[in-house]
Amino acid sequence: MNKAELIEAMASESGLSKADAKKALDGFINATTNALKSGDRISLIGFGSFSVSERSARTGRNPQTGKEIQIAAKKVVKFKAGAELSGTVN
Repeated sequence: MNKAELIEAMASESGLSKADAKKALDGFINATTNALKSGDRISLIGFGSFSVSERSARTGRNPQTGKEIQIAAKKVVKFKAGAELSGTVN
């Protein structure tokens, strides 16, 4: 499902217009992005939680040459599904 399909599904489920559903989705994305940027954790009971984790620097290998390379440390976004979502999917 892409963004346009998600907006259409949100509009039909909630009774909102597509324009309002797009505004709501964009607002959710912006709020989530800003919260994760500042290091906050977002928890939606029953759905799941978003968090930021630090991945340390490490040594890797170039698969073509076999030469060792240094992989820089970085922050990664993690999502852990809630029990209700996991139960529905399974």
